[in-house]
Amino acid sequence: MPIEAVDARVIRVVDVKTPGSGEQHRNRYEQLALLRPEEQIKFVLCDRADYEWSRETCERLALAQRCGVLFSPSHDQLPARELADWILADRLPVRLQIQLHKYLWGNEPGR
Repeated sequence: MPIEAVDARVIRVVDVKTPGSGEQHRNRYEQLALLRPEEQIKFVLCDRADYEWSRETCERLALAQRCGVLFSPSHDQLPARELADWILADRLPVRLQIQLHKYLWGNEPGR
């Protein structure tokens, strides 16, 4: 959805869909230029291929210079520790974010 329609008082966290999600075709890269420094971009990663793709996308679009970048492991597909190791090894300017709702409530709909 277009993010410029969101009230300016809101701090936006925008998802960038990775190839492993099957939703990559829905990305609206032109919207990323609208993000403010206090806002964030989130990548949910399914595997190493998603990690490489996300890392390259961040570099190509200079996303870490624009706003905060979150890398989140897909709960059932990628161990958080493995993703943390990759981020540290590459010294990426991103933050690791786990899907906390999955740890608290599992896949319970609506939670």
